[in-house]
Amino acid sequence: MHARAVATSTTALLGTVALLLPLSPAYAAEGGPRTVIVAHRGASAYAPENTLAAVDKAAALGVEWVENDVQRTKDGELVILHDDSLQRTTDVEELFPDRAPWKVKDFTAAEIARLDAGSWFDPAYAGARVPTLEQFLHRMERYDQKLLLELKNPQLYPGIEQETLKTLSNEGWLDRRHVKGRLIVQSFSADSVRTVHELKPAVKTGFLGTPPVADLPSYAAFTDQINPSHASLSAPYVAAVHGFRGPHGKRMEVFTWTVNDGDTARRVAGFGVDGIITNTPDVVRDAVGG
Repeated sequence: MHARAVATSTTALLGTVALLLPLSPAYAAEGGPRTVIVAHRGASAYAPENTLAAVDKAAALGVEWVENDVQRTKDGELVILHDDSLQRTTDVEELFPDRAPWKVKDFTAAEIARLDAGSWFDPAYAGARVPTLEQFLHRMERYDQKLLLELKNPQLYPGIEQETLKTLSNEGWLDRRHVKGRLIVQSFSADSVRTVHELKPAVKTGFLGTPPVADLPSYAAFTDQINPSHASLSAPYVAAVHGFRGPHGKRMEVFTWTVNDGDTARRVAGFGVDGIITNTPDVVRDAVGG
């Protein structure tokens, strides 16, 4: 599907930005669009990242959206973990001292299931496990939460897009209700995002990064969101993204990451972002009214 630019040209669009008032955090309180707050790897400031405990904590805080990362084990199981190595967030060095560099792709699902993924964060979470994608989806379904799922390091896992979509389908996450309002699949890999769109056009997608404005028309053909680091954002850039319609015919969105304090949250909300990804969802929600 071809991108449909709302503005007649990128230059004209950027030229009008100075005339636009930025979206104020107070706008949400006045009945305007609310900024979506997304718990990064679960509520990861308060519980070990990517664990079911972090999902539980996000739910306890009343946060609807949760972001997490999916990778693949040696024997083909999809698991929730950010790093391509198990070293930082588990006790893999103790259990498997001779298996350096402890890459996810070099361990079976059964081996990973033995690891303690909570003690590194706090002794209170000793025994927390690395969840499978299925376990993670089941826990989110318990709370009726919404999922921003990142395909992490897809270059390491050929075919992970199709496998992830299959698991989502098997667990009921590709029905109309989930696809319409409870699921976004994102990646730093444009090829991976494009593949997801081609395999399942109904699924909402996001590209992690800050592509040049001149390249936005090509991204609008396969992604619904441009999701940059907050450090790279400006009001003109957000307005430029908003000037295009994505593959589902709706205005492209901007979810920014990783914002953990009120001042930064208010700053990016003032740029007009649609969502904020954060380790401290309660802090950001209090700051912007999301």
